[in-house]
Amino acid sequence: MLTITRELRDRIVAHARADHPDEACGVVAGPAGSGRPERFIPMLNAARSPTFYEFDSGDLLKLYREMDDRDEEPVIVYHSHTATEAYPSRTDVSYASEPFAHYVLVSTAEGNGEDDPYQFRSFRIVDGEITEEDVQVVEAHQA
Repeated sequence: MLTITRELRDRIVAHARADHPDEACGVVAGPAGSGRPERFIPMLNAARSPTFYEFDSGDLLKLYREMDDRDEEPVIVYHSHTATEAYPSRTDVSYASEPFAHYVLVSTAEGNGEDDPYQFRSFRIVDGEITEEDVQVVEAHQA
């Protein structure tokens, strides 16, 4: 199960809506080994596409060096789908290289306005196998 604060969930959704009609993407890092998402890191979709996302390789290298320096790991890797449901595509699965990360998808297919409905779903993707998991939204992480 993914446990995420309301604030982080809302920031991911806001990023997806802001980048619509292009797919948004990013990472939420957390202390290594904790499984706790804490630091929101929106990334630029280098593909600038409504059907595909790609992290800029230079930005990604910088991010991994920064996480390493801070003893963090990617707890959530997120992106949006702008015209389809929030479910990993074959391309998404092929890019899933973090076996311990939660892969969050947000669908803005029904619109990107503040009051428009959206889907927010989380998956584990290991060795090409997709497993959906429950999402628990909390006000704050317990210390």
